[in-house]
Amino acid sequence: MEQINAIGRRKSAVARVYLTEGTGKIVINKVELEKYFPSAILQYVVKQPLQLLELEGKYDIKVNLDGGGFTGQSQALRLAIARALVKINAEDKKALKDAGFLTRDSRVVERKKPGQPKARRHFQFSKR
Repeated sequence: MEQINAIGRRKSAVARVYLTEGTGKIVINKVELEKYFPSAILQYVVKQPLQLLELEGKYDIKVNLDGGGFTGQSQALRLAIARALVKINAEDKKALKDAGFLTRDSRVVERKKPGQPKARRHFQFSKR
């Protein structure tokens, strides 16, 4: 099997994934998954598509992650892994889509408006 690549985005995070057959090693920016995401919850989020299809330990995953915070990065990585798994086996698409792993969450931070302290917050009005 050759190398399969896919991309996932969330907020301002971008994850580029390269999937090859292997032992289940996940390397993010040349760092192990457990060191890059110390939180067990974020590790779980990343591994969700693999656990759903019972493919843990079958593929080595190399990831380039940039932008955003750790939550956005983990969710972008989940989307990228799910997209790569669909490229390998198209029959898995329904299971991943039903679980919501193929849906791109398009919510991003609203821009700050001029004359206001934040995007929607206004300065306090004073009559006198």
